[in-house]
Amino acid sequence: MTDDVRLRRGRGALGFSFFVQGVAFALLVTRIPAIQDRYGISDGLLPAFLAAVPVLAGASSVATEHLVKRVAPSVVLRWAQPLVLLSLLGVGAGDRMWHVALALGLFGLSVGALDASMNMLGVSLQRAYGRSIMLGFHAAYSFGGILGASAAWAGAHWKLDLFVSYLPAVVVLLPVALLGSRRYVDAPETVTVTGPGEAAEKAAGKGLGSGGFKLLLPLCLVMACAYIGDSTVANWSAKYLQDVLGSSEQMATVPYNVYMVTTLVGRAVGDLGVRRFGAAAVVRGGTLVAAGGFAVVAVAPGAWVGMLGFTLLGIGLCVIVPQTFAAAGRLFPGASDTAVARLNIFNYVGFLIGSPLVGALGDAWSYRGAMLVPMLLVLVTLFHARSFGSEGARYGVRHERRAGDRAVDVGRGGNEV
Repeated sequence: MTDDVRLRRGRGALGFSFFVQGVAFALLVTRIPAIQDRYGISDGLLPAFLAAVPVLAGASSVATEHLVKRVAPSVVLRWAQPLVLLSLLGVGAGDRMWHVALALGLFGLSVGALDASMNMLGVSLQRAYGRSIMLGFHAAYSFGGILGASAAWAGAHWKLDLFVSYLPAVVVLLPVALLGSRRYVDAPETVTVTGPGEAAEKAAGKGLGSGGFKLLLPLCLVMACAYIGDSTVANWSAKYLQDVLGSSEQMATVPYNVYMVTTLVGRAVGDLGVRRFGAAAVVRGGTLVAAGGFAVVAVAPGAWVGMLGFTLLGIGLCVIVPQTFAAAGRLFPGASDTAVARLNIFNYVGFLIGSPLVGALGDAWSYRGAMLVPMLLVLVTLFHARSFGSEGARYGVRHERRAGDRAVDVGRGGNEV
C-alpha cells in the first residue's frame, strides 16, 4: 500500500471518528432536560453534574499526554471511542441518581482521551499532508452533531425513552468505528527547524521546551473562551428556549441543531476567508459575530429570535477551535502531541467555567443576563488573535516534498493556516 493511499484511508477513518463523536455529544447535550426529569436532578444540582464531565475530561487529557509517550494516539482513540458510546447508553439505561453519575463520569473520562487523541492524529496527519485538514475533521464533527441533534428531536417528538433513543446510534456506530480504527495513521513527526523557538523545542524532545507553555498560553486562552461560548450553547440552549423563551420540549432541541448546521457551513467555506484575509482576521471576525449572537439571545422576545442568535453563534465560533489546534501544531511541530493535549485541557476549562457560571447566574439573577457573561469572555479572544498569524503553515515534510501536486488536495475540505 502506497503512502498516499494509507494517508487517505487514515484521513477518512479519523474523519468518521470525529463524526461519531459529534453524534454522541449532541445526543447527550440536547436531551439534558429529559435527563434532568428522568433522574429528578434539581436546577441547583444540574450545574454540578454538568461541571463534573469537563473536570474528568480534563484530567483524562492530562493522562493521555503521558500515555501517548508509551502507546500511539491511535491506540488510545481505538478504545476511547467505544467507551464514549457505551457511557452514553448508560445515561439512558439507569433510573437512580448514582446510575447517571457513574455514566456521566465514564463519559467524561473517555471523552477526554478521545478528544486529545483525535486532535493529535489530526495534527500529525496535517503535517504528513503538508496542508491544513483540521477544519475538515471538525466539519465532520459538526455534521455528526446535526444528525445527533436531529435524532434527539425525533426522540423528544415521539416521547421515546432515553435508552430507546440512544440505542440505535450505539448499535450502528460502535462496530463501524471499531472497524475504521484499524486504518488510523500515526503519521511520523518530521521536524523542520525554522526559528529559535522551534530549535529549543526540538532540543527538548517530548516536552514543549524552555518557555514553551508561555508561547502556547495565548492559544489556551482562546480555546477556553471559545468553549465557554460553545458550552453555553451545548448545555443551556435547550433549557433556555424551553424555560425562558417558552418553547416546547420538541422545539427546545432545535437551537443546538441550528448551531451545528451553521458550524458545518462555516467550516466548509472558512478556508476561503483564511486564504484571503489570514487566520487572525478570520478569528477576529468570528469573535465579533459570536458576541453579537450572545447579545441577540439575551434580548430575544421569543424562540425564533433566540434561534437567530444561536445561528450567529455557530457562524462566529465555528472557525476558532480548529484554527487553534492547527496553530498549536504549527508552533510545536516536534511536540505536537504534548501541545495538543495541553491545549485540549482548556477545552474543558471553558466547559467547566461556562456551564456552572451560566447556571449559577441564571438561578441567582436571570438567564438573559447570564448570556452576557460568555459574550464578554469570548470578546477576550480579540486580544490574542494575533497568535494565529497570517502566514501559511510551514510544514515542509517528506510527503509534501515527494508527492507535490499528486498529494490529496486536503485544502478543499479544510482551512489553510
